[in-house]
Amino acid sequence: MRVVCAVILVFEVIVIGLFIPVAISLEGMAPALAGGLWGGMAAAALVLSGLQKYRPAHYAAWVLQAAFLFTSFLVSGAALIAVVFVSLWVTGVIMGRRTDEMKAAHRARAEAEAAGEPEEGGDVVASASSRQTR
Repeated sequence: MRVVCAVILVFEVIVIGLFIPVAISLEGMAPALAGGLWGGMAAAALVLSGLQKYRPAHYAAWVLQAAFLFTSFLVSGAALIAVVFVSLWVTGVIMGRRTDEMKAAHRARAEAEAAGEPEEGGDVVASASSRQTR
């Protein structure tokens, strides 16, 4: 899950950074305001992408997603892009958790087989014959 989330954050750095010239030229926003707002968010996304292995950074990235979504309404057309990236984020978290659960189950099954324990609900004859061949 963390790898997928880090990749999404790196792509968001690019998109958030591109909001700055659009806000300045199309919306007439002050360069200092646009650079401070979205430049800070892009820097935070870059830092958080590298820190995704830590739980607090993951929660901070959720806050960044909310900020990204809410500030996108300041630039015309940016809300659609923000909705797409927030949807990617949520999908990445859901699918990443499922993948992590499957990896943990596979790892537990492999460790149980290595220890010589029969699988739950598995065939007793098959596990007995596999122990004999070891």
